[in-house]
Amino acid sequence: MTLRLLALLLLLVGAAPAPPALPPAAAAAAAPAHDRLDQPWWADRHAAILATIATHPDPQVVLIGDSITNNYDKAILPDENFAPTWARYYAPRRALNLGFSGDTTANVLWRLQHGEVAGLHPKTVVLLIGTNDTGSAGRTAAQTERGIDAVVDDLKRRLPHAGILLMGLLPSAISPAKTATDTAINTYLAKRYATDRRVAYRDIGAVFRRSDGTLNEALFYDPRLPQHGKPLHPDSVGQRMMAEAIEPTLAGLIGR
Repeated sequence: MTLRLLALLLLLVGAAPAPPALPPAAAAAAAPAHDRLDQPWWADRHAAILATIATHPDPQVVLIGDSITNNYDKAILPDENFAPTWARYYAPRRALNLGFSGDTTANVLWRLQHGEVAGLHPKTVVLLIGTNDTGSAGRTAAQTERGIDAVVDDLKRRLPHAGILLMGLLPSAISPAKTATDTAINTYLAKRYATDRRVAYRDIGAVFRRSDGTLNEALFYDPRLPQHGKPLHPDSVGQRMMAEAIEPTLAGLIGR
């Protein structure tokens, strides 16, 4: 090969257009799905849910998420007693709790792909996921957005008649970097789903902030734990306020 030909080939390669960006659906499909079956409690909970949906009266509402949703199984006085909120807002609707502590969008995708909503016909799904992506998993805003989009797309396919109440990531005090990332994700979600008829997006972060915009840490139980964690998980009062904030939207989706 002559130097002139080689130079021409290099020029053509350098001038080649970049591959087109994936459309939203394809980008969502490229999001990872991972299990946590190496953790016995997680495997047991997944198995128990599969057994439950085989006999569970068809739920009107399915709640999907991480520890904040999983917490509805707790009745620990006084800070982690979520039973009254569940009894008021969700039990009458035969709700099903698909929250797994520590889950990321990738874990939720795996669970959906392995039967956790199979055969169900809920009127509404409440989805709150992503804080572990930007926290312990160290994922970027773009990666987390892809994961949330993939979960939403998967739910649309598996539950074609259900409305989806997609919640924005709740505020926390883990770090300024996480707060900035979570804020960027919520901005993206608000725009992405602004005109989606199947999805009602709600950012209720203001519930957890004082009038001056600062985080009301009294609404989180983490600082009162023995290890004095940073505010991330709403306490009994915070969780009730969260349920109250989404109730008008949830009732509207159920009743439509």
